[in-house]
Amino acid sequence: MDLRFRGAEPSEEERAAVDALLGPPATAWEGGSRTETDLRVAARAESQRDLLLPALHAVNDRVGWISEGALEYICRRLTVPPAEAYGVATFYSLFSMEPRPKRVLHVCTDLACQAKGAEGVRRRVEEALGPQGRSWHESPCLGLCERAPAALALEAGTPPKGQVYAPAHADTIAAAPSPNGRTPSLDVAGDAPVRDAVPQAGQDGLVLLRRVGTTDPGSLDDYRAAGGYSALRRAFELGPAGVIREVLESGLVGRGGAAFPTGRKWDATARQPDHPHYLVCNADESEPGTFKDRVIMEGDPYALVEAMTIAGYATGCAKGYLYIRGEYPRATARLQHAIATARARGLLGDDILGKGLSFDIELRRGAGAYICGEETAIFNSIEGKRGEPRSKPPFPVEKGLFGKPTVVNNVETLVNVLPILERGAQAYAAAEPKLFCVSGAVERPGVYELTFGATLRELVELAGTTGTTRAVLLGGAAGAFVTDLDIPLTFEGTRNAGATLGSGVVLVIDDTVDMKRLLLRIAEFFRDESCGQCVPCRVGTVRQEEALHRLSRRVSDDDLVLLREVGQTMRDASICGLGQTAWNAVESAIDRLGVFR
Repeated sequence: MDLRFRGAEPSEEERAAVDALLGPPATAWEGGSRTETDLRVAARAESQRDLLLPALHAVNDRVGWISEGALEYICRRLTVPPAEAYGVATFYSLFSMEPRPKRVLHVCTDLACQAKGAEGVRRRVEEALGPQGRSWHESPCLGLCERAPAALALEAGTPPKGQVYAPAHADTIAAAPSPNGRTPSLDVAGDAPVRDAVPQAGQDGLVLLRRVGTTDPGSLDDYRAAGGYSALRRAFELGPAGVIREVLESGLVGRGGAAFPTGRKWDATARQPDHPHYLVCNADESEPGTFKDRVIMEGDPYALVEAMTIAGYATGCAKGYLYIRGEYPRATARLQHAIATARARGLLGDDILGKGLSFDIELRRGAGAYICGEETAIFNSIEGKRGEPRSKPPFPVEKGLFGKPTVVNNVETLVNVLPILERGAQAYAAAEPKLFCVSGAVERPGVYELTFGATLRELVELAGTTGTTRAVLLGGAAGAFVTDLDIPLTFEGTRNAGATLGSGVVLVIDDTVDMKRLLLRIAEFFRDESCGQCVPCRVGTVRQEEALHRLSRRVSDDDLVLLREVGQTMRDASICGLGQTAWNAVESAIDRLGVFR
């Protein structure tokens, strides 16, 4: 390892931020004051690269940006080459290597917000604050689609602060900052109660959403009074093999989009002789139009903690990592509180409930990278590397996080384990619940819970349309547009209709939406979020956007042919799902909606 430092020094504030995370440096080799002992003895360098992302967050959270001196100090403390740390820091959109104000506004311009007037908000912010770059940025989906259009202000400090602005109305944005430092504000519903995101809240028959809006998310006692931790007690009665058998018999498949059988994944991990095993909860919910996991984490955080504990018990994991979006400040705070409370009450840590189980959870924050929703990219991010997907095989159940057997599930998948154990596999399978994120041209946007087999029409009518429904985008930016509302909402039903259930996105489009602009936004999204590792995706996403720009000005058969060729190449040759699905929505809009014809 070649460590080349340029001699830049951190400020006292930057040094304090890093030391608060890592503790004071023990020797000059780690960035501390030089002593006589340091001149005679060279300390052995033990890399702590897996702490790189938390250390970058520590500085960015307190100061607002990461200077060269701060980066070098982090590298000395963790024994990481500065060039590699720079590559990591510049990979994530929430970090800045250039000076900027402590308060930065992120204005969502993605699909659900664009359909609700985000362009007007963006223009007004630009008039007030000038061109984007330092004090504000256009942002991909913030996961606030039920209150679109939305914005998020992140302010560095001790502690850092996050303020949600949703819905944000362009005509009420204040003037540019005054000389005294006053920042503009948006007309804001504030950090609205999570109950508002669930139109069905309090209704009888809910399974996954039964506690959201009815139980205090900050109270472990309230959670237990509402049935919490009965599933974990049942898991101890069944034993690890019995838990896996129940999950297998339930037919539960992953809710992140791939629909891989959860029980098979757990069983394969549990059988691996190599130890330790790791559990990773994928809470990096970045698919445009998706916000169901955010609602669960904000409204029922102990359910996720309990579900992760059960998964760890069944698969032989002593440690779980909860990787959460950096754009979810309230969900992060509630999960931190839930984890700390569960640990203090003997529900995490050693000898859980006196059953001899040792399991703990470490929360890791992402920093603005859609690609980190891919399961192997999460591993790289946790390990302190750029969040780039790995080639498979080997698969995560064989070699995942830190090269050890790893089980990865998203939030919705994990919380489904609770009713499986509470009700039994057969009863669960008879009325299997699924969450849907409904946004766009509907009267009551939000997260809805239906059983598999309900039709798209039933869901849209439940949310209430606001006009003529032109199309529905299923599955988000990586999904497809459909016009048939009688599609059954199952993985097989949507697949037969040439679409995908994906992560449960249901974006209703009416005649007021400019479809050409919407497709351009999808293309821009994939261009920006491509990690650049493989040529088909790195080049293809750019070529797709360029062709769409030309087509938006003048329809050309040559550009349509080129677009199809580029799309097919990305689908066939990209390393991961980002490139493989980047053409889906565009293709469906051309073929089914007649866009560009």
